[in-house]
Amino acid sequence: MAVCARLCGVVHSAGCQQRQELEDGERAEVQRVEVQPAPRGARTLLQLPPEILVEIFSCLPGTELPPLALVCRKFRQILSTDTIWRRRCRQEYGVHENLRKLEVAGVSCQEVYVKRINPRVKSGRFMRLLPDYEHMTYRDVYTCLLHQYRDILGLWQPDLGPYGGLLNVVVDGFFIIGWMYLPPHDPHVDEPMRLKPVFRIHLMEKKSATVECMYGPKGPHSGQIQLTKKDEFCTKCLQTDYHRMSGGRQEEFRTWLRDDLGRTLDDIFHEHMQELILMKFIYICQYDNCLTYRRIYHPPSRPDDLVKPGFFKGTYGSHGLEIVMLSFHGTVAKATKITGDPNVPAGQPTLEVDLTRPVRLPALEQLGNIDELSRLIMDIHEQINREERLAGSEEEAAGARGEEPVQGPSPPLKLKDRQVDAQGGLQPPEQQAFALPDEVMARNEDYPRSCKMCFFGTGLIAGHGFSSPERTPGLFILFDDDRFGFIWLELKSFSLYSRMRDRFQNSQPPSLEAFDEMLKAMQQWTT
Repeated sequence: MAVCARLCGVVHSAGCQQRQELEDGERAEVQRVEVQPAPRGARTLLQLPPEILVEIFSCLPGTELPPLALVCRKFRQILSTDTIWRRRCRQEYGVHENLRKLEVAGVSCQEVYVKRINPRVKSGRFMRLLPDYEHMTYRDVYTCLLHQYRDILGLWQPDLGPYGGLLNVVVDGFFIIGWMYLPPHDPHVDEPMRLKPVFRIHLMEKKSATVECMYGPKGPHSGQIQLTKKDEFCTKCLQTDYHRMSGGRQEEFRTWLRDDLGRTLDDIFHEHMQELILMKFIYICQYDNCLTYRRIYHPPSRPDDLVKPGFFKGTYGSHGLEIVMLSFHGTVAKATKITGDPNVPAGQPTLEVDLTRPVRLPALEQLGNIDELSRLIMDIHEQINREERLAGSEEEAAGARGEEPVQGPSPPLKLKDRQVDAQGGLQPPEQQAFALPDEVMARNEDYPRSCKMCFFGTGLIAGHGFSSPERTPGLFILFDDDRFGFIWLELKSFSLYSRMRDRFQNSQPPSLEAFDEMLKAMQQWTT
């Protein structure tokens, strides 16, 4: 404390004098040391101009500023400067809006938010629905909104049974908004994702954050958010009557069908597809936006990855488009479902690709025959089974001798590497012609007609309710850096995947181990 007092130059401050009187023992020790007088012209922090102190304090994390305000009266006065807190809001949470210009702009941020989230709201209701920024400070925004709800920023998966989902909680102006990501309408995988607001948090009054549910056709209404434990939070709607429509469940179903799936009842001819869609609507409606969310991470990237990992949207037959997460684990690439269906739920590894088993495609005229492709894939499948049996025998023999078997898996190939086919020939990774076999069904016929590389892989299939799950062999096709496909040989169907181009903040895993643990936990959430 004595050293701090000399540094700050507050030895004449009444508060600091009282603290020094309580430290006689410490002062006695300090007096034994000869203290050199400060050089002439030297300044303490308190002797610096206020504008310099503002610049210094603006560089500190916002969490360090409240303790700093307890040092002395001058520090407390300087830390009440809104410029400091405005910079912290901008640097830590990306808030670039000007709090003081919201009331004078021709089209205010209030209008932008209300019109974007609920177009039916008239302009006369802006001030009643949104906060009064005139008497609000950046310190209020930082301490009562941004810092208070900082732990819910990032990517989350809702507990919606087999269906899952992808929620991105972001700081959007002077709001914290939870955006649910919906795939484009089936089968247009190359179109951008659709965003739907689930909840928003803002300062309705000074030093009081308000949580609002955004579900339903009647605009924002009262809600709650509770952090239940680390990396998990719950939302609760307090006015579920806002979710209802005058036409009852039938009108709600038609609206949901149009908004979420881009369809009408007249578009759905297949009876099985009608059952799947109706089942999903009934399942989702029972929650009334009262959900539990668990944190998920963006897959980490490594220099030797085949392509950049990330989130993709893909075709899954009558189930429509679903979101998967592509990640790399040494010699294996995995596509994990973020959204799922009653057969294979969210959280399960829908695809596993063996990067040590590249496949050289036959000539284009031979690709039209499914038997030729099946023979090529099944030969690799049988070879893998033989190697696994041989490795198991060697491991048992080594165990009987008291030795440890030596295993050396091959490293994954990069795009710049040459490709080896099943016959041992070499193939450069340049683009090669591609076409689906005639008997393979595809939801989207607009797939690329050339690819970079192909690998042996397996896909997860199961009966309704995730019964009797098994992995079936197939072909993984890398078209380019943003698109890949998979041929399910047993099902004779093709899935096309396209990269989500959205940017996600606060989504990187703290470590590779944390990401792997998350993948294991995701499988348990839906089994």
